[in-house]
Amino acid sequence: MAQAADTAGAKRRTRSAKESSMTRDQLLQAYHDMLLIRRFEEKAGQLYGMGLIGGFCHLYIGQEAVVVGMQACLEPGDEVITSYRDHGHMLATGMEARGVMAELTGRSGGYSHGKGGSMHMFSREKGFYGGHGIVGAQVSLGTGLAFSNWYRESRNVSLTYFGEGASNQGQVYESFNLAALMKLPVVYIIENNKYGMGTSVERASASHDLSKNGAAWGIPGEQVNGMDVTAVKEAGERAVAHCREGKGPYLLEMKTYRYRGHSMSDPAKYRTREEVQKMREQSDPIETARKMLLEQDVSEAELKKIDDEVKSVVQEAADFAQKSPEPEESELWTDVLVESPAVEAR
Repeated sequence: MAQAADTAGAKRRTRSAKESSMTRDQLLQAYHDMLLIRRFEEKAGQLYGMGLIGGFCHLYIGQEAVVVGMQACLEPGDEVITSYRDHGHMLATGMEARGVMAELTGRSGGYSHGKGGSMHMFSREKGFYGGHGIVGAQVSLGTGLAFSNWYRESRNVSLTYFGEGASNQGQVYESFNLAALMKLPVVYIIENNKYGMGTSVERASASHDLSKNGAAWGIPGEQVNGMDVTAVKEAGERAVAHCREGKGPYLLEMKTYRYRGHSMSDPAKYRTREEVQKMREQSDPIETARKMLLEQDVSEAELKKIDDEVKSVVQEAADFAQKSPEPEESELWTDVLVESPAVEAR
């Protein structure tokens, strides 16, 4: 299996455009999507600082290559489920920036009509099943999505994301057992950004190669440079193909890094500024893709146009979110109960 160097260690070699398996158009799309997530999260951080976003808010800045690379491997009907660091996943699946931002600000124009906030929105139309605030709980749900695909004998695959901090939760291993036993089509993706809240993974996990955490159940796994969108896509294609062929689950450990604190309330004093700056300078996923595009004769003007388009989308989303009305009080009683036809008939 392909092994990626620790992204926080020695300076890694930047992949050249000639080594990329992505076409020029695919890399341009990935660059656009990663930039959209980056600019959206930066704007969300600004709105939080202005008091327009309340509650918890976990930003995805630095980890953009993981979800964009994996999304490029999917087909219509495949599902995505993740934890509370979820805005990037929403945008990567095609959910509109304005609807996501409106939900962050608690407005009626949001995907959950202003009732879910940062951690609790979804889009069945886009195959995105949340956003979950309970650490590791989405792993069982993602396995359930895969069970549904297996039961219906479809080709669809469930991508189930969780962090290295959740990787030692009991329900994760229960899910591994069931998925391996029934050969369920689920790709487990550990987004290892090195810190579970404020605790380094080296201090919290006896396993220092999380890609092997499914070995007891015969689940194949590999470590991936999660700061390189092309490396993510290549590994994702192997994993998704494995699942579609009926071979059961697959585990990917994405070695990535978050530039901001665990949440907006975290000053991140458990690491040095030099560490963060080193990652930005040597391994930034967007800058890496940008350099590859320049090698493929994409002009600075073309990249500037993409940047301007992304900024426009994000600003429109922020404006829409602030202008969207507050939810009506009656909204408290909607989407809380689903009655079966038998009950309705009585």
